Amino acid sequence: MIVTAHPRVGTFLKQIAAPLGLLFVWDVLVTVTYFTVPFTAPDLPLTLFGTAVALVLGFRSNSAYNRWWEGRGLWGLMINASRNLLRGVINFMPDPEAAEMKRRIAKTQVAYVNALRCQLRRLKPDDEVRARLPEADADAALAKTNVANALLNEIGREIDEARRMGWIDTIQQNRLESVLIDIANSQGGMERLKNTPLPNQYRFFPTFFTHLFCVLLPFGLVETLGYATPLGSTVAGVMFLAVLKIGDDLVDPFANTIHDLPLNSMCRTIEIDALQSVGLEAPKPITPDKEGVLW
Repeated sequence: MIVTAHPRVGTFLKQIAAPLGLLFVWDVLVTVTYFTVPFTAPDLPLTLFGTAVALVLGFRSNSAYNRWWEGRGLWGLMINASRNLLRGVINFMPDPEAAEMKRRIAKTQVAYVNALRCQLRRLKPDDEVRARLPEADADAALAKTNVANALLNEIGREIDEARRMGWIDTIQQNRLESVLIDIANSQGGMERLKNTPLPNQYRFFPTFFTHLFCVLLPFGLVETLGYATPLGSTVAGVMFLAVLKIGDDLVDPFANTIHDLPLNSMCRTIEIDALQSVGLEAPKPITPDKEGVLW
């Protein structure tokens, strides 16, 4: 996620350079043709066309942002639930008898959120899991189709083991299980967002009508702007192409690009809170890189 206060104009122009260049060339061709081969430009209702396209793009961009913001809300719930889980484990289980189990649960929760991050970004979670768990536990989780869910089940098994050891009672176990349910619900919401893209019509028709409008625009401006048509038409086209690109950038909040949610940073926040709560050394928070991107 880009966190700098100033807009990254260079990056933005680079992303729309190809359609922008084609649009400018087309505007120049229409202008040159108008002055070398006289023709009467068709009387196009460009204001009506532009308004319709703007409404479609606005609706699509709002839909994409709602998906992005829902993903951020689900990860916010994940951070809170992780803290609640560790707080309950620390307060319910006795010291020093359950100290080792507390550390295992903390490390497993950290491995869980990092595995979930990798799954959402379509990355292999092997290294993240092996770096935080014993080899046998990591192999058992990685053998499952849904690695994150396997790790969450392992936390539930640890909590049940604590109940059988007499370290917590059934009421405390149910309280911790309710937190695990919140975590599982958050994961399910994230997987729904990742596995259910916007319908094809939401992507195809706004793209088609935006490009069609940009193609027709110089015909409606050439008699008014004359030689300035390429400049005026290109500037107007950039506005529509920019809104179209915004929707493309936000539609998948877990796409592993500079526009998606800072999952690395949020997972690090969970890791710091979890490890410090059980007295282990924690890494430093992730900060934005030199380009102002927080991953």
